[in-house]
Amino acid sequence: MTATFADRWREAVAARPDQPFLVWEGPDGSVTRWTYAEFDALADRVAGGLVSHGVRPGRRVGLALRNSPAFVAIWIACAKLGAAMVACDPSTPTTELSFLLRRTSAVLAIRASAFPAHVPVLVVAEDDVTLDGLCGRPYTPQEPPGPGEPLGLMFTSGTTAAPKCVVVTQANYAFAGDVMAAAATLRPGDRQLVVLPMFHANAQYYSFAAAISAGASVALMHTFSASRFLTQAKRHEATHASLFAAPIRMILSRGNTPVEGLRLVNCWYAQNLTDEAYEEIADLLGCRPRQLYGMTETIPAVLTNPLAGPIPAAMGRTTLGCSVRVAEPGTCVPSREGEILVGGTPGTTLFAEYLDDPETTSASYREGWFVTGDSGTVDADGNVHFAGRGGDVLKVAGENVSIVEIETVLARHPDLFEVAVVGESDPVRDEVPVAYVVPRDGVDPSRLGELGDWCAEHLARSSRPVRFEVVEALPRTSVGKIRKFLLKR
Repeated sequence: MTATFADRWREAVAARPDQPFLVWEGPDGSVTRWTYAEFDALADRVAGGLVSHGVRPGRRVGLALRNSPAFVAIWIACAKLGAAMVACDPSTPTTELSFLLRRTSAVLAIRASAFPAHVPVLVVAEDDVTLDGLCGRPYTPQEPPGPGEPLGLMFTSGTTAAPKCVVVTQANYAFAGDVMAAAATLRPGDRQLVVLPMFHANAQYYSFAAAISAGASVALMHTFSASRFLTQAKRHEATHASLFAAPIRMILSRGNTPVEGLRLVNCWYAQNLTDEAYEEIADLLGCRPRQLYGMTETIPAVLTNPLAGPIPAAMGRTTLGCSVRVAEPGTCVPSREGEILVGGTPGTTLFAEYLDDPETTSASYREGWFVTGDSGTVDADGNVHFAGRGGDVLKVAGENVSIVEIETVLARHPDLFEVAVVGESDPVRDEVPVAYVVPRDGVDPSRLGELGDWCAEHLARSSRPVRFEVVEALPRTSVGKIRKFLLKR
């Protein structure tokens, strides 16, 4: 029988009731701890509170909170109830948040501050460790939820277009936890350090679900701090962590003072780093970070690097338990270069659907394979290298130009902190590349006039940006992904 996330939680509580589950560092630096049994009792009371506000199996709860004990307790309470949480970015403007609640038919909203909405709103402080305002009579489930029951409704990052609402089932979360725990060789005595936002798939799939599957613990930080990341890892005796390339660059830029006594043995990261940045962060962490690849829709990371000898420039090989194919564009024929496709069963090993959008859901599959929209190349050892997203190849005067190649070349320039390249319409060449660049701290922007010469030395003429826009920062999602469609505006 297919396992549910509620099953995995119940099994962890039964096997390790007195072992640590959650270590919470509040915004003021105070620390609160719960064992599995203690947090289970708290989640039962929160479930009872949700029931008293009309939440029933199959209903949806809007959740707009930063990392907090409340977020975790509501998630587990929904798993017990058979309800679903609608995970929203807490910085979402209230008008848009109200729209998301209507779009998902939520019957209740929970937020750190009140706002006008068409549904009841519960206010909970993100540093609250008692959750008295959320609690009710402890809930005893009448019937366990099924594996196909939705548990999470998450909105995609929206890096290239408006976000879609991904439906994630009980079985999906259990599968994500099992696969990622195995890929990370996570054990009961290990501890995940979570600094990425809980409303995003990364923290839910790769950190929390994995910890619960393994019976490990989690140290949860309210927000990411580049200057405190290493000291927090030491303070909480973290053995595992997960980051993106952007937070890593922030750590190197603002918090790269070595800290003695780190216990980190594994750090996942997504998106490419330069060789120099990789070696620098590896020295700071005391372990070789492992690049991976996944999406909200793919559930676990379907490509991961091995623990021994990770390849910094590659996203890795197919994760045990997953199915990945690089195929010729527009087909499912395997190829050394082409589109990245993911195989699996919707609602179990792949996302269930895009909410109320059967046409988009159907269009995202080809002959049973989920089409990620990303491209890759496969080396002789079977490692998959990122080659761009849909739209990352420009057609410049009839020639294919890789945005990834341009960004890689510019990222090596010593005066640049970050770069993003987008296509711009051109009356003569159809499309041309434009580079948005962020100088390193202390670099006079006037020195960047030589970027054209740098590109002329390293890029073919058709790949050279026609313009360099100097900006203070690039527009990002909550986990640091660049929202390129905003640059195009």
